[in-house]
This record gives sequence, C-alpha cells and structure tokens, in this order.
Amino acid sequence: MEVITQQPMGGGFGMQLMPNVPHGLEYLAQLDQILIQQFVSVCEVLSGCEAQNRYILKNSMGQEFMSATEVSECCERQCCANIRSFEMPFIDNNGIEVIRLIRPFRFSSCCCPCFNQTMEITASGQLLGTMHQEWNFCLPLCTTYTIKDSSGDTAFKIKAPCWPCSCGSDVVFDVIGKDGKRGDIRRTWKGCCTECCTDADNFCVSFDRDMDVRSKALMLGAAFLIDFIYFERNS
Repeated sequence: MEVITQQPMGGGFGMQLMPNVPHGLEYLAQLDQILIQQFVSVCEVLSGCEAQNRYILKNSMGQEFMSATEVSECCERQCCANIRSFEMPFIDNNGIEVIRLIRPFRFSSCCCPCFNQTMEITASGQLLGTMHQEWNFCLPLCTTYTIKDSSGDTAFKIKAPCWPCSCGSDVVFDVIGKDGKRGDIRRTWKGCCTECCTDADNFCVSFDRDMDVRSKALMLGAAFLIDFIYFERNS
C-alpha cells in the first residue's frame, strides 16, 4: 500500500508532511521567498479613520497560501496609531489558523528603554519565539531587533536602516544569524500614487530554502512588526 506523504492545500498545491512541526508550517519548507500584500481600505482612504490591516501571503509564483487580519480595538487604532496592541491570526486556504502574532501596547520613546517594542509569534498554540527591539537614542532609526526562539536563545538579529525612506526605492532590513546574513525583509516601492494616498504596504521576505520552518515563521512574523513600527506611522 502506498503511503501518502502529500496533502492538498486550498490553493491547489501540495504540502510535505513533517513530524513534530505545527500544522501549516510544513508548506514553508519549500519556500525561499514570501510576498506580503496589504489590502487598500477604501473606507480608510475616504474617512481617514484607521481600519484593521488585512494582508494576503503569496509564494514566489504569486499563489496565495495564507491571509492575515489584524484583530484590535477601534479606539486604540485611532488613538494609539502604530504602537497599538493587536493579535493577528494567519489563516491557510483551508480556513485553519497556522500562525498568530501577539503584540502588546508599548509606549515608544528613545528616552525610556523599559517600553521597547516586543511581539510573540505562536503556531497551533505553541510559542515559536519572540521579537524584541533593542534600545538606542535614535529609536526607531538604526535599531537592532533580536529574534529569540521558544527556548529564549537568539535565533538571529534584524538590522534596521538608519533612514528607512522609501521614496522611489525599496527599504531593506537585513536578517543576520550566527553564520552571517540569512535573508532580508524588503518593503517594496509601490508607486507614487499608492504611496501618497494610502499606507498599504508590500513586503518580500527572503531566506535560505533549507532554513528551519520555525525560523522562517519567525522572520515572517517580524515583517509585520516592522510594518507597524516604520510604515504605519502616518496612520
């Protein structure tokens, strides 16, 4: 009898079953790039009121395999802008939650190192790791972010550019591991009209194909906190 090692995804492509890996993360094993596209909220553009952020995630061939929607309080979105707390479930094409981001409210100030930004990344109720903003006098410019695994060990660090201006070009955040660069998180330029009229962002997360799927999930989650810290500031 033939043993089935592939199961279909809602998008019509297979997913290799992997033991001891939270559901849905198996699909990340075959990827070396994830494209993140934020929806443009017409209501937000017309009213100026901050709406819940919604995203779709695609592979390098443009096939959608997950979506993510911010869960937050309306009052906090309007009053706390990009430092608001939120949870963000990632749902696969079968309607099953794969990843969840949990970000607490943190007052951001270069004068107070006690309230640097932080976030948890979980999968199937299991803690995958955490992201921590390291303090400096120039927050959030020239900042380093530490990504820790579920054991609290440093998995890698993310280097933020000293001037994350995206006027006409991409903004790149390098991901550095113990053995050097492991990938990057790139905020892509969308064109003058979209940049000026909306705060919807597109990202490309690139990593080694043979990277552990949990580490890929941590990098993916980090892209969303980067989006809020740097590119939701005018909301």
